[in-house]
Amino acid sequence: MKNLRVCFTYFFPAIILVLLTPSSVAQLSTSENRILFQVQKLLEYPQALQGWTRWTNLCFLPPSSSLKIVCSNGHLTELTIIGNKTSPSSHIPQAGSWTSLQTLSGKFSIDSFFTVMTKLSNLKVLSLVSLGLWGPLPSKINRFWSLEVLNISSNFIYGEIPSSISSMLNLRSLVLVNNLFNGSVPDLQILTSLEELNLGGNKLGPEFPSVGKNIVTIILRNNSLRSRIPPQIEHLDKLQVFDVSSNDVFGNIPSFLMSMPSLHSLNLAANHLSGNLSVNTACSSTLTFVDISHNLLVGKLPACLGSMSSKATVLFSGNCLSTKRLNNQHPSSFCKREGALAVKPPAKKPQSDSNSGAKLGVVIGIIGGAVVIAGLMVFLIVFIFRKTNGERSHHKMDKSVANKYFASASPGPNGTRHIPQAMKQAALGLPPYRIFTSEEIEDATNNFDPSNLIEEGSQGQLYKGWLRDGSVVLVNCVKIRQKGLPHSIMQQIEVLPNLRHRHMVSVLGHCIITEQEHPQTTSTVFIVFEHISNVSLRDQLADGRKREMLKWPQRMAMSIGIARGVQFLHTGVAPGIYGNNLKIENILLDDSLNAKVSRYSIPLPSKSAHNEHIATNHMGSTNDAEKEDIYQLGVILLEVITGKQIASPSEIEEMKDELENGSSEATSVLKSVIDPSLRGTYAYESMKTAIHITINCLSKVSSQRPSIEDVLWNLQYSMQVQESWTSSGNLSTKL
Repeated sequence: MKNLRVCFTYFFPAIILVLLTPSSVAQLSTSENRILFQVQKLLEYPQALQGWTRWTNLCFLPPSSSLKIVCSNGHLTELTIIGNKTSPSSHIPQAGSWTSLQTLSGKFSIDSFFTVMTKLSNLKVLSLVSLGLWGPLPSKINRFWSLEVLNISSNFIYGEIPSSISSMLNLRSLVLVNNLFNGSVPDLQILTSLEELNLGGNKLGPEFPSVGKNIVTIILRNNSLRSRIPPQIEHLDKLQVFDVSSNDVFGNIPSFLMSMPSLHSLNLAANHLSGNLSVNTACSSTLTFVDISHNLLVGKLPACLGSMSSKATVLFSGNCLSTKRLNNQHPSSFCKREGALAVKPPAKKPQSDSNSGAKLGVVIGIIGGAVVIAGLMVFLIVFIFRKTNGERSHHKMDKSVANKYFASASPGPNGTRHIPQAMKQAALGLPPYRIFTSEEIEDATNNFDPSNLIEEGSQGQLYKGWLRDGSVVLVNCVKIRQKGLPHSIMQQIEVLPNLRHRHMVSVLGHCIITEQEHPQTTSTVFIVFEHISNVSLRDQLADGRKREMLKWPQRMAMSIGIARGVQFLHTGVAPGIYGNNLKIENILLDDSLNAKVSRYSIPLPSKSAHNEHIATNHMGSTNDAEKEDIYQLGVILLEVITGKQIASPSEIEEMKDELENGSSEATSVLKSVIDPSLRGTYAYESMKTAIHITINCLSKVSSQRPSIEDVLWNLQYSMQVQESWTSSGNLSTKL
């Protein structure tokens, strides 16, 4: 009896522990345990799956930001794996430069991978994010008969979404963001449980997908939709989020859209939507965000949108609307002209006309080829004319040619050039602009913990922060003291929602706290920026090994990106932003080595003195801030070409003279000036064109420096020459 009491004393806690252990962490069956180790091998041992041994109880692994495993009754029910490979970026000229680095190896087979994965037939949640998966999504995906959540975002999966996905009747969430999917989306109306559809950042289109009536979230931004907003949307009574921004959607905005009973967020920005908005349009009381900016809308803004500004974010710049705030609106003639040119989807031809259609296609192909060849000849003649004319006129560029290529028109109502169509679709892959609360700012910065302070200077304090969704941001705190009412501050910050571009560190939102202290008003403006986690261009060029990896095509792509960012600051907002203190250390590179301009000037009252200072010309001959930006861009290009760090103005002049002398003498002289790691990777004419525009940017006479359009025109021409040389295989001109 005594022994029984002792045994009970020792084993009773263990019995209780077993009884209290939830089934969600039960021991995994041998077969499914073996499958997980196969997955680890097929994914080429990502960091999230490292450290596993045959003794590891995978169901008891603690969940982390990169791995979550949930088991129930000996089966795997939830698997989340998040890697560190970036998603594809369609605007990179040489896709091959990142594919080998960011995808799984050539040995990977997506078909074999999902053959193994679908054996986990009890899975309800599957998330495979940023793992470098590549290849077409196999139709066997429907073998996940129990799956409720499928997230395979930020990979390199291409081709059409298989129609078999329509048979996954338990799906509640389908997220395929930032892949390379194209073509039409299968009919999803049969998926009556589907609540979330997020297909942003692909090339899907041209038609809208059909969905069931229980859908809550539809995100299709940055795709290839080319149709009207379908009237069936009106019957989606549970719809809360509708985002089709950065597509080619055309036609009128349906009158029912803003009055849908459950709608919270509506984003129609950067499309070809046209016509009048009904002044009497009703707005749902649930709306908190509306973005109709950068379309072709005319007439007056609906009264309900104007009255929402105090409780919701409403963005409408870049249209032709007649509003009390005329800034950032085009004249009505602009929208009529652009509307006439808006791309419409091709009409569907009857099946019986297939033969005549084929013949017509051949004729059009021949005519199109002739037009392309003629266009290239005109392009070359224009470029030669520009160069000859530039030499006769002390390198002063003729802007008319560049304007043709960038769709820039006469000055707008605020003295700025019109926003090119390419700029309208530049703010891609960003969350909607929002107004943060002071509590959210304090929470993000951990109540402005000194350990999160990055720097403090004339631009205010810069903190690193974390939003509640886990995303990393930068928070710029600027204090403004002024006499009078705070409404002038509101006018100043109207530009903030427009500072979003793929080649700028974009603004995600802001918060304003105002304190009235007579006779002064003190306002603290918190500007929330996206966080770029990679290095600066200076760091990349300073590291010998990394510099070797940056060949001429990659450096040209970065230079064009920087120029596009500067062009957006100069001409993409009204009024233009100049005096941006452009430095190579302020050019950040994201994980795909896309260049982003940071620390640019934001026109707040407290920064006016700083802006005047940095607008002073290096040669002291003028106060032209626009030309000062061009000079600073020239310095960056100088470092990109030579690979050398510049520490003083005298070094700028020395390197400029060396380049100028080298470009006018034998190729061997030019070769000695250029970064040695570039040898064998550039076409002579491509390099010479880039050097020519760099020298012009560094002109001592600011009036002789080119406009940003001229700089971009020359850099893009240099890239075209380089691509033509590379594709021709002609190595005789290699340096």
